[in-house]
Parts: sequence; structure tokens; C-alpha cells
Amino acid sequence: MHPRVLPEEYDFAVQCDSCLKWRLIPTKEKYEKIREHNLKHPFVCKQAREWRPSVSCDDPEDISQDGSSIWAIDEPSIAQPPCGWQRLLKIRGEGCSKFADIYYVAPSGKKLRSKVEVKKFLEDHSEYLKDDVNLSRFSFQIPKPLQENYVRKRSYVESEQGGLN
Repeated sequence: MHPRVLPEEYDFAVQCDSCLKWRLIPTKEKYEKIREHNLKHPFVCKQAREWRPSVSCDDPEDISQDGSSIWAIDEPSIAQPPCGWQRLLKIRGEGCSKFADIYYVAPSGKKLRSKVEVKKFLEDHSEYLKDDVNLSRFSFQIPKPLQENYVRKRSYVESEQGGLN
């Protein structure tokens, strides 16, 4: 089985808390803001009027899970990246042992792959600390794939031996 070619760009969608329809979000930044506050202020279609003035729960959903795309669900309340930073999601091919990788890119362009790397970077570049940048603004929580069996499950023998059985 060959892994399918994965897109470098993604559509961002949020499910309406009232009608349960999916609404496309026009930018990654807008999606991150909605995600950060979704537990306290659940998204409803009326909020999409900011970019689609006439949208309502009566309209058909913008996108559906028809099998043509890879769907992933983010944890709610993940903080927006600090100003000038980017949070990147890289989905791995089907059948891999992990669904995706999360990276943060600092304003300098440095790619950071873990909280340990972020902590060291901030210790070495204290100029970023004045901009309200702290470890609580970084989450490496990986979204969950909606497609069952997208990620290869490790068997007990494999996990004990550290390799394939």
C-alpha cells in the first residue's frame, strides 16, 4: 500500500453547536481564535456572518465528511500561537504509526518540534519573552483522525520489542 499524497494546505472548518453543520473558516488565524475560545463560547452559524453575511443554520453545510478528504478534530481551547509565531500541522500518510506532527515556527524562521525545544529556544532568545510568549501558549497536542484505522496500531509484541513482529 502506498501512502496517499497529502496536501500542504488545509481547509479549516468548525461545527455549529446548534445545528451541527460544518462551516468553513476563511483563515487559519480565524480558526485558531475560534478553537481557543470554543469551550467558553461555542461556535454557532451566526458567527460566520462576519465573513458570510447571510449564513444561518437553515443553509446547507459548507463541507461534509464524504470520504474525499482527511478529517481531523483538534482539541478545543488550544491557545493561538503568540504574535509572529505559526503552529503547523503536518499529516502523515495513511498507515503510519502516528497521525500527524505539530511544529511551531518562531518569527526568526526556526522550526521547533517539542515543548523542550521551545523552552530552550526561549531561554536562548529572551527577546521573545517580552512579547507575552510563554510555554502555556504552545500545544503539541495532535488532532485525532476521524477515519478509523488511519493510524497503524502497534501490536503488543511490536511495542515490547521496539520493532515489527
